[in-house]
Parts: sequence; C-alpha cells; structure tokens
Amino acid sequence: MATVAELKAVLKDTLEKRGVLGHLKARIRAEVFNALDDESEPRPSLSHENLLINELIREYLEFNKYKYTASVLIAEERLPCPQKEQRRSPNAEDVRLPAAKR
Repeated sequence: MATVAELKAVLKDTLEKRGVLGHLKARIRAEVFNALDDESEPRPSLSHENLLINELIREYLEFNKYKYTASVLIAEERLPCPQKEQRRSPNAEDVRLPAAKR
C-alpha cells in the first residue's frame, strides 16, 4: 500500500506532466499580486507606445511557450486577453520603422 508521501509525489508528477501545476502556480502568483496591489492609488493610463510594447512582450512570451509568465503579465496589465483571431501583430507603421528600400 502506498504511503501519503508517495501519493503526493505521484500526484505532483502527474500535475506537472499535464502542465496543470505550472498554470496553478502562475495563477496563484497573479492573484497574490492583485491582492497586494494598492487599488487606492490609480495606475497611470498606458500610452499607445506602452500598449504596443506590452503586446510585443506578450506575443514574445506566447511564441516561446511561456504561457504561465504571459498569464501573469495579462493579469497585471489588467487588459482583457483578446482571442487569437481578434489579436493583431504590431506592424512597421505601429512601431514607426522606416520603409524598407527596394
């Protein structure tokens, strides 16, 4: 018969393999940040450039499969996470890159 410690170890391994444990840890971290956040002090509104930077960072995190880190970013920036169909990648005009010479 398995001991409680062995059952805990098997459960932890199973949750890690399924990706559930990492997701739960990230969600708990985000909720702790939200609980500690001083809501009496309003956050400054984000400029277009900062929103663009946040979207680039979020896209980078998702591209590299850092989904737990991305979930914390999304929770902290307090913006809705648009569905992939609705999301658009920033383009050269958004970041004010010069046009490519041909």
